[in-house]
Amino acid sequence: MKIVARYFSDCATVLKIYMRKIIVSILFLCIVNVAYSQQATENISEPQFIEDKGFWQEYHEAYPVSINAIENNVRSIAVDKKSTIWIATEAGIFMKKNGETKWIAIPFQDADKGPAFAVAIDEHDAVWMGTWKGVFVYKNNLPLQFAGPQGPVSIICTAKEGVYALGPKGVWLFNGNSFVQKDYPIAHSVRSAISDNKEGLWVGSDVGLYHSNKEGTNHFYKTDILLSAGLKGLALDKDQNVWAAGLGGVSIIKDDELQRVIRPQEGCPSIYATCVKKSFDGTMWVGTKVGVARFFPDGKHSLIFSRRWLMDDHVNDIAFDKDGNAWIATEQGVSAIKKKWMTLDTKQDYYYDVQMKRHMRQPWISGQCHLINAGDTTNWQPEDDDNDGEFTGNYLSMESFRYAVTKSEDAREKAKKAFHFLKQLKDITNGDGYFARTIVPVEWADKVHDGNRSYTEREKANELVNEPRFKPVEVRWHKSADGKWLWKGDASSDEWCGHMMGYFFYYKFAATDEEKILVRKHIASLVDHLIAHNFNMMDIDGKHTRWSVWSPDLLNYDPEWAQDRSENSMELLTFLKLAYFVTNDEKYQKQYLHFINEEHYLSNMSELVDQNPAWFIYYDVTMQAYLYPILLECEKDPKLNAYYQQHMDNWMEHRKNDKNPLINFLYCYARNKKVELQSSVDFLIDAPLDLVDWNIDHTKREDVKLVHAPVLDDLQVDQLPPASIRATVRWDRNPWGTVSGAPNTEREPVFWLYPYWMGRYLKMIQ
Repeated sequence: MKIVARYFSDCATVLKIYMRKIIVSILFLCIVNVAYSQQATENISEPQFIEDKGFWQEYHEAYPVSINAIENNVRSIAVDKKSTIWIATEAGIFMKKNGETKWIAIPFQDADKGPAFAVAIDEHDAVWMGTWKGVFVYKNNLPLQFAGPQGPVSIICTAKEGVYALGPKGVWLFNGNSFVQKDYPIAHSVRSAISDNKEGLWVGSDVGLYHSNKEGTNHFYKTDILLSAGLKGLALDKDQNVWAAGLGGVSIIKDDELQRVIRPQEGCPSIYATCVKKSFDGTMWVGTKVGVARFFPDGKHSLIFSRRWLMDDHVNDIAFDKDGNAWIATEQGVSAIKKKWMTLDTKQDYYYDVQMKRHMRQPWISGQCHLINAGDTTNWQPEDDDNDGEFTGNYLSMESFRYAVTKSEDAREKAKKAFHFLKQLKDITNGDGYFARTIVPVEWADKVHDGNRSYTEREKANELVNEPRFKPVEVRWHKSADGKWLWKGDASSDEWCGHMMGYFFYYKFAATDEEKILVRKHIASLVDHLIAHNFNMMDIDGKHTRWSVWSPDLLNYDPEWAQDRSENSMELLTFLKLAYFVTNDEKYQKQYLHFINEEHYLSNMSELVDQNPAWFIYYDVTMQAYLYPILLECEKDPKLNAYYQQHMDNWMEHRKNDKNPLINFLYCYARNKKVELQSSVDFLIDAPLDLVDWNIDHTKREDVKLVHAPVLDDLQVDQLPPASIRATVRWDRNPWGTVSGAPNTEREPVFWLYPYWMGRYLKMIQ
C-alpha cells in the first residue's frame, strides 16, 4: 500500500508511466516499418572478412642493472655488432652480453672510477666511453684512457672522419692516432651531437643548435627555427632532416629552415623531449619524460609508456641492435622492445596457454591471479573475485564458440566444466534458485576478498547517507554443507547477465542433448526464483541482494531505482525470454508479455541510450552487449524482434567509437551483419602479450585532453588509448579511463580469446 500511495502521490510519475504505454505502441508501428524497409547498414567498402596473414608482435623485456639507484640511472646506451649492450650510468660503464641478463661492470682503476656520461660504438666495433675523467676505449677487456680530451666528457659522436668527444671543456676529434681539439665556438652545455655526414657536426645545447664544419659555425636559437633553445637530442632522418628534440618537443630542420614541429598536439606525449634516434626502417623514436613516441614513415605515430613497456617513463637514450630491437635507457634501468612474427592464430595459442596455466582454478573457474611480487608471473597464487561467475560466463561463451568453430572435444569438455561450476554456484546455497558469486576452498578463509565483518550503527548511518540503497552484508562467506567450500553471497545483476549469456551460447553451440536438459532445468530454476520473489533475487537473509532487483515495485515506483530502470528492465525481459526459449513453458512467455504490456518494461528499455548522463556507467554497456544476442535470437514475434533490432542498431551507433571487438562481434552475431571489422582486428593485433595489470597513468600525457566523457562521473582522455597502452582489459572497464593498475594482479586473457573465437565463428577472421 505504501508503494501505491507513493505512486498516486506523484502525478508526474503517473503521467509518465501511462504515456510510456502509448509511446511503445507507436514505436512498434514505426520501428516495424523501418526495420522491414531498411537495407543492411554495412558500409559496402568495409571488408567482410580479414585473412589472418600475420603481423609483428612487440613485447617488452626488462633489464634492471642492480638494486642500486645510481647504477640503474642509465644515461647513454649503445649496441655492438655482437649485440652486446653497453651503458653509461652515474656509477660507471656496464655491459651485458647477448642472451644474458646480468650486467658486468667495466673494471676501471680505482682512480678512474666514477660517473660516466656517454658510450658509443664506431664502425670498427670499438667501444668508446665518456666519463668524468675523459675518454676511454675498451680494449683487451680493459678500459684504456686516451690523452687529450679533458673530463668530464659527456658526449661521444662517431663519424666517417673519426670519433668526436665533447664536454664542458671543449670538442676533440680522434683522427685515427690521437685526439685533436677543435676550435668550434659553441656553448659548454653540450647535450647531444651528430655527424652531418659531410665532416661537420651538429651540436645541441642548452642555448640552441650549432652546426660546425671547416667553413665555420652557425648558431640557431630563435623560434623561427626551434621550438626552444633548450635541446637534448639530435638525429638525422632518412631524408637527412635534422630532428632537434628538447624543451617544447621536436623541431625538424632542413637547409637551415624549419620544416615542421612535433609538439603534444602533433603526438609528442610531453614538452620534455629528451632524445631522438632513427631505427633501421626509418622510424623516428622520440624519448620523453613520458615514454617513447614513434613516428613512422607513413605518417602515423604511436606511444609506448608505463612499466608494461619501459623500466621508467623518463627516457634518456635509445639504440638499436642488428635485429632491429630497440634498447632504451631509462632512469630505472634498460628496456628492450622486441618483436616476433605472429598470426592471430598463434597469438590465440599463446593466450590460451596462459589461460590454462594461471587462470583456471578448481572446480573450473576462470579468473585473475595474484602475483607474489609485482609483475613476476613465475610466482603466483589463484585468488577470488566478486565477478568470478560473470567472467566464467565469458569463458563458457568462448569455449562454446571454440567448439562451434573447431568441433574440438577439448573445447566441449571445458565448456561443460564451466557450466557445471556455474550450476554449482546455485546448488551450493541449497536455495530455490539463489546462487553465489563465487566459491573458494575452505582453507582460503583467511585470504578471501571482502571477508566477513560487522558494522557499527555509526558506520551504517554513514553508508546509508552516502548510498540510500546500501545493504550492510556482514556475513558474505558461508561454509558449504559438505564443509569443503566457502561460498560468497550477495550476487549482483551483472552476475546474472554473464551467467545467462554463457548458458545461451553453451546451449546453442556446445551442450549435448543430455547437457541441454540440465541447462533448461537450471535456467528455469533461476527464473522461477525471480517469479517466486517478486522478481528480485532473495538472499538468505530474506531480503534482496544489493543489486539483483527487477521488481516493478522498485524500478517503476521507487525513485532511488530510476537510474537502473532501463538496464534492469532489459535484463528481466531477457531472462524471461531465454527461459521460454529453452523450456517452451508458456508461464515465462506470459510473464514476459505482462512486463511489456502492463509494466512498460519495453518502454523503460527504450530510454537506455538516452538515459540521464549522471546514470551512465561503462559497466552497463557490457551487460547490454551480453543480452542483445539472446533477445534477438529468442524473440520470434516479428514486431518485437523488429523493435529489438532497431534498438540495438541505435545502441550500436553510440558504441562504434569504443572500437571494442566484443561489442562489435556480438552486434554482428545478433544482427547478422559484418561491420566494424578493422577496428576489432586492430585491437586483437595491438593487445599486449603482457597481462600484468601495470599502473597506467594517462594524466601525465600532454598529447591528450582530460575530459568527462563518455562517462560524466569519470576522468577520461579524449582519445581512445590503443590496447597496447590501455589498462589491462576487462570489458567492464571504461576504456577511456585515465589512471588504473594493480601490478600484483595478472588478468585472464578471455577478454581476447572470446571475441577472437566469435570472429572465427562469424567467418570475419579467416
